[in-house]
Amino acid sequence: MTPPAPIALLAERLNAALPQTQCTRCGYPDCSSYAQAMAAGDAPINRCPPGGAEGIQRLAAISGHPVLPLDPACGAEGPRALAVIDEAWCIGCTLCIKACPVDCIVGAPKLMHTVIDALCTGCELCVPVCPVDCISMPSITPGLAGWQAWSQPQADEARERYAFHQLRLQRDQHENDERLAAKAQAKLADMASHSQITDPETLAAKRAVIEAALQRARALRAAKP
Repeated sequence: MTPPAPIALLAERLNAALPQTQCTRCGYPDCSSYAQAMAAGDAPINRCPPGGAEGIQRLAAISGHPVLPLDPACGAEGPRALAVIDEAWCIGCTLCIKACPVDCIVGAPKLMHTVIDALCTGCELCVPVCPVDCISMPSITPGLAGWQAWSQPQADEARERYAFHQLRLQRDQHENDERLAAKAQAKLADMASHSQITDPETLAAKRAVIEAALQRARALRAAKP
């Protein structure tokens, strides 16, 4: 359901004030979801470690809420980290590529992967999915944390890349659904050919079963966070 206009506008302003690392440490799947929760009054303004103390001040100024200390349950403010793949140990599983919210890891199945340093947000989402623990997160801004270690242009670019990442996933899912539908229709045609089924009602019933199965699969995917 679309939020009321004032809440939607507030959510957009709050989202623009977030660093867009898409790290999920706030407890929400992305920065936009956290901004929407704050705008609706469902989340406090102190759950973004990458934004740190300055980020909380920005959110407080926009929302009108008092400044709070960073919630330690979400992590601590610290230097920005960079994902580094030990290429000697990388097995080319592509799991880190799928986990990266801004598509800054490049590679191919069974081939070595590498990180585009300038695009990495330091979200760390690639680390837990690596089956051989070949990804490290060294600090690259010693002495600088939060917005001192990040910039608005970097946040804007990360937001754009995340939006493109989401569109790409939707496109890939749509294309996969189309392939499945075509395969199912071909299977149905093959069944009809071999069993000499010519009754339109029987064929329609089988098509309805296939379409219902595809609809259930789409609904399950849409329900996932």
